[in-house]
Amino acid sequence: MPKFLLKRWHGLHVVWLFALLLLLTAVIFAYQWVLGVVAFLLTGLMAYYTLQAEAAFRRDFAGYIGTITHRVKKAGNEVMSGLPIGIILYNEEKRIEWHNPFIAKMLELDSVIGESLYELFPDIKSKKEKDDKLEIVVGKHIYQVWVKAEERLLYVREITEQANLAKRYEDEKTAIGIVMLDNLDEATQGLDDQTRSLLMAKVTGEITEWAQKYQLYLRRTASDRFLILMDQRALRSLEQSRFEILDDVRDLTIENKLPLTLSIGIASGVEQLVELGSMAQMSLDMSLGRGGDQVTVKVGQRLSFYGGRTNAVEKRTRVRARVISHALRDLMKESDSVIVMGHRFPDMDSVGAAVGVLKAVQVVGKEGFIVLEGVNPSIQKLMEALAGDEKLGRRFITPEQAMQMMTPRTLAVVVDTHKASMVAEPKLLQLTNRVVVVDHHRRSEEFINEATLVYMEPYASSTCELVTELLQYINDKLSLDVLEATVLLAGIVVDTKSFSLRTGARTFEAASFLRRNGADSGLIQRMLKEDLDAYIKKAEIIKHTEILHEHIALAVAEPNRKYSQLMIAQVADTLLNMTNIMASFVISERQDGLIGISARSLGQLNVQLVMERLGGGGHLTNAATQLDGTLEEATKRLKHVIQEMKDEEGLFE
Repeated sequence: MPKFLLKRWHGLHVVWLFALLLLLTAVIFAYQWVLGVVAFLLTGLMAYYTLQAEAAFRRDFAGYIGTITHRVKKAGNEVMSGLPIGIILYNEEKRIEWHNPFIAKMLELDSVIGESLYELFPDIKSKKEKDDKLEIVVGKHIYQVWVKAEERLLYVREITEQANLAKRYEDEKTAIGIVMLDNLDEATQGLDDQTRSLLMAKVTGEITEWAQKYQLYLRRTASDRFLILMDQRALRSLEQSRFEILDDVRDLTIENKLPLTLSIGIASGVEQLVELGSMAQMSLDMSLGRGGDQVTVKVGQRLSFYGGRTNAVEKRTRVRARVISHALRDLMKESDSVIVMGHRFPDMDSVGAAVGVLKAVQVVGKEGFIVLEGVNPSIQKLMEALAGDEKLGRRFITPEQAMQMMTPRTLAVVVDTHKASMVAEPKLLQLTNRVVVVDHHRRSEEFINEATLVYMEPYASSTCELVTELLQYINDKLSLDVLEATVLLAGIVVDTKSFSLRTGARTFEAASFLRRNGADSGLIQRMLKEDLDAYIKKAEIIKHTEILHEHIALAVAEPNRKYSQLMIAQVADTLLNMTNIMASFVISERQDGLIGISARSLGQLNVQLVMERLGGGGHLTNAATQLDGTLEEATKRLKHVIQEMKDEEGLFE
């Protein structure tokens, strides 16, 4: 206990004793005055002692307070000077009024009082007027700043070590990739063993050099497959290079009649290696599903595509078609009934493929129906012909009717799309665990993952071509009615622009089979005729065409003039027929209020990649998207994306 407190305690006891003595003195004086005088003198002495003790207490207390104040002030100054945290006070004009020595040391200045806060820390200006945190870099050091807007106060703390550690942690995260020669059998068919071995040695050497250049761990797991392991730094370098290995391997084998191409799937962003491997395989499947010759990188929720500038390679054999056909036949036999769906507002290819699948259902001996949602004006004549057919007309039902007849053992066949959100009725897919997907589009991020059987071939001209091949293996004695064969051929004719685009040998083989079964090309031409008003409307849009980068036609319709998506697509097709035009884009307001963009290409420019950057998708030569906003905003965004692609890798290959 401090000395002055002891004295204070002692003084209090003396006061009580003095009071008691006064009382005793009064009693004694009443009985014996001599003794009373003596007692009074003693009490006086006691009072004097008490006053002296009180005075001493006050002197000691004042000294103690002075000592403590000095020590606290000194300690406060030392703390403020030595704190590993910077403190800044600023005024309403955002000028610094006071700061501790940490700030001066951080900025290597004697003082910054009076300086503008925004000039010293520009990043703070972008922050809202509320308590917030941000990171700033001063020289080689990284600092975290707490902004206390109401108090006009900043706290600054150095986090260089933590930031470097966090960066190192992120840089060293594992990424897994799978590299596959996606057309090895087709490219080496007919080669002798020696030539094949030399070709594989060249390609393997090129891939090995690429792996060494970017410090990847490379392990061959099969004749056409490699496993690669890397960290995030290597992955970022690969993405910055845009995976030039795709072009290197293609150029290395360009002298072949069919150059070899690579497909790569890479995954990162999760901790569990099992899940990471599964994601890498899914990424590879997506690259293959989009036609091959490209890379799919999935980092957490981010999905990026690289390459994909060439058409999918047409497979020379029909082994897969036969296997899928037999599997589909078995699924149909094991099901109670079959529901066939295309996308909403179906086109000629969607309806034709649905009619073809319905024929397979009837051959197997099961009950089947086609779900139709929305009427597309472009196929009105086709639908009238189907409605007039006694057998086919009653097979078209609404989504509501399909919902009532669905059971867990009903087979749902989705044609001409692989996106659940685009089918005629997405709820139907949730009522059964038997789903088959038949599509010719390049695979996108959204996919019907729970499908039992998937037949996706991006090389195919149309879904009608795929269904026609499947029909040939459903039953050897299968024969089509004239209308059925005509509808299937019409889907091929429309999607190939009368056999001028995306047409391979198997396309003509499928068309030949349909012609042998009575397909009427004259009826197709009558179905595809357009009226004069539609032609004039197309001309109104075409007159606003401008040429970008010498070979791209861009037509923007007049504001407040609404056109159907079909009309927009037809204008894009028309522009593609112009001299020196390799790609066309048409932008217009749609009848539903959205801004529609339709894109077409002869193959030198992958319009699917352009549309994907705008939130759409489609095929290498045929894609589209829908945007909110105005025509001017959509045009600006499209031009920006085209310029980006030109700067990144060139537009035309």
